[in-house]
Amino acid sequence: MVTVLNKESTDFLAVATALAEKFAQTAVLRDAKGGTPTDELKQLRESGLLKLVLPKEYGGFGETWPNALKVVREIAKTDGSLGQLLGYHYFNTVVPLLFGTAEQYAHYSSESVRHNWFSGDAANPRDPDLIVTPDGENFRLNGLKNFATGTKASDVVVIAGTRQDLGNLVFAIIPSDRQGVQINDDWNYIGQRQTDSGSVAFSNVLISRDEILGNPDSNEHPSPFATLITPLGQLVFVNLYLGIALGAFAEAKQYTLTQTRPWILSSAETAAQDPYIIEQYGNLWVDLAATISHADHVASVLQTAWEKGEHLTATERGEVAVSVATAKVLSTRVALDVTSKIFEVTGARFAANKYRFDRYWRNIRTHTLHDPVAYKVYEVGNWVLNKQIPTFTLYT
Repeated sequence: MVTVLNKESTDFLAVATALAEKFAQTAVLRDAKGGTPTDELKQLRESGLLKLVLPKEYGGFGETWPNALKVVREIAKTDGSLGQLLGYHYFNTVVPLLFGTAEQYAHYSSESVRHNWFSGDAANPRDPDLIVTPDGENFRLNGLKNFATGTKASDVVVIAGTRQDLGNLVFAIIPSDRQGVQINDDWNYIGQRQTDSGSVAFSNVLISRDEILGNPDSNEHPSPFATLITPLGQLVFVNLYLGIALGAFAEAKQYTLTQTRPWILSSAETAAQDPYIIEQYGNLWVDLAATISHADHVASVLQTAWEKGEHLTATERGEVAVSVATAKVLSTRVALDVTSKIFEVTGARFAANKYRFDRYWRNIRTHTLHDPVAYKVYEVGNWVLNKQIPTFTLYT
């Protein structure tokens, strides 16, 4: 039985660790199966972790981003899909704070706590925009999102669409089972196989005016604080990648200590005493330790900016984005390297299909294609060389 968060017990990391240990027992089978991790999401709900970043005044636990991101990292060590689902849920829950009114954020937070909502999203900006059309006092939504993480098991879904008449981008939160919402079962990729990141079609979906976050008639640019949504999302990715890499490293270490045989030309009695294997583990851990340290530092940078709220300046926001970009580049490189090189320190039998140790690399390879890391390098270089801060998009 997993300990749950409550007013008396708030050791969120212990809860996450206990859950991760349970998820590890079925991770191999679920990776092969794909689909929706129904039982595991049920356990996440029961644990209280879905309420982690919601404000205390509305019944949540009011945790900081550095702490919430460590939870994502911990879950991702054994299950990259569940780490992604939880991380996306966390930043979906603050979309009303960033783009809505104070009243909308209070309403959404209170209802999310009361119903223990799990939030999915259909806001991928690379797809053709969903079209929002006025319909009297309300609106209608039409279109297709090819990638929509977590929608199948969600209670509510965050959508981003363009008003047909004004051309402005609007965000809304609607029930996932609303009439006209068709969640397709078409996610079948090599990695992150249980994220339900397939397509969602919207056919004449009714959206009431008060479900549109903020003023639906406004064409104003979002505030610097609101645009922290992108660095926050990218920092979720950083901790997802880091968690998966740490999980791969732990699996390889255990296998090397218990299963790997020394090479025929080695004078070592065990694989763990082979100097070449020791050197490789040392190099891998140096990279991981540096990534852990930098990810934690950048999380504190984001938290400082977050606490400034609407007082945050555009320059400060840009500097946060650059800082997060450095962590994104580092975690991408290190995670791809670690999840590949674990095979070099374990041996041929480690590649047996029954273990599916390749799932760590497949998960990293799949999700790091979300947006090209080369453009993150460019953002960093353009800031270092030319003091140019990144222009806000839902990727930067």
